[in-house]
Amino acid sequence: MRATFRRTAILSTLVSTWIGVFGTTGVAVEPIVPADAKVEKLFDGSVLTEGVSVAPDGMVYFSDITFSHKGRDSTGAFDAGFIWRFDPTTGKTSIFRSPSGMSNGIKFDAEGRMVVAEGADYGGRRVTRTDLKTGKCQIIAALFDGRPFNAPNDITIDEKGRIYFSDPRYLGFEPVEQPVMAVYRRDLDGSIHRIITDSGKSNGVCVSPDQKTLYVVSNDNGWLAIERESNGVTAQSLPLRKGLMALMAYDLAPDGSAKFRKMLVNYGEKDGPDGLVVDTEGNLYVAVRSEDRHGICVYSPDGKELAYIPTEMPTNVGFARGKDANLLYITAGKSLYRIRLNRQGYHLPAK
Repeated sequence: MRATFRRTAILSTLVSTWIGVFGTTGVAVEPIVPADAKVEKLFDGSVLTEGVSVAPDGMVYFSDITFSHKGRDSTGAFDAGFIWRFDPTTGKTSIFRSPSGMSNGIKFDAEGRMVVAEGADYGGRRVTRTDLKTGKCQIIAALFDGRPFNAPNDITIDEKGRIYFSDPRYLGFEPVEQPVMAVYRRDLDGSIHRIITDSGKSNGVCVSPDQKTLYVVSNDNGWLAIERESNGVTAQSLPLRKGLMALMAYDLAPDGSAKFRKMLVNYGEKDGPDGLVVDTEGNLYVAVRSEDRHGICVYSPDGKELAYIPTEMPTNVGFARGKDANLLYITAGKSLYRIRLNRQGYHLPAK
């Protein structure tokens, strides 16, 4: 007999209620967020942290997108973007790479190489791959139909080694070269395929642990260049007609093609999600940017909310590895955070 109960736990000022569920055996499942869990701030960056990902050796890498319209000094010079490296054993953070190509999403493939989505605003508008042992960096996706991408944003990798990345545009002076904000796939032979064109303003992407679903976020804020001014009026001060704000599931075929299956969460007129990851059970951890309820929402594979962790305005999430596989890192605002949970993150099997 299946029974369901709801318990409320006071976690901290940053952790709200969780929902516990009995399994078919009648044994209560551990809540995703422990009762004593706390969100811990680790580091303050420059402008906007993003793309947190943990390498096989446990080092934590994340982007700092240094918007050119915010980071200028009195001489007109501005920061060229950073990739930071946080060492959990020492608690120290240092710059791994700058200029970063205005890196956004970061993931590690099964061989431990760092794959980075580089955006616009003086960025690379490409996907690169770095061998951390040698430092050698390769450009693995730069053009589609002979034209640059709009601004690669987020990355996910399947167990066959194929790389999926989103290509929206939120800021930057560069021309918008691609006719649609799509999701692309890079195959092992180097070929690049546009596989999703009906996902709105595609942002976060994530492959499920069973390799059968590609989750895609649409976060359509209504602008292509939030930093631009017109007659002294900034984009942020003008009225917007926002587009699709949603978390969607696509059927992922063995050949890497994807077909829309279901809208899991429709955020309506509220700001929707950004980056996301999954745990070993297939639950989704989604950075939701709604003004009235921003934080990390945990959903089941069918879109049911299981837990909610309030944070400052979040951008992305990433699980640690090994004995700390239940440690969730969060980028939010210009900072890096972490919280320990009762679930372990999913990572690609090592090769």
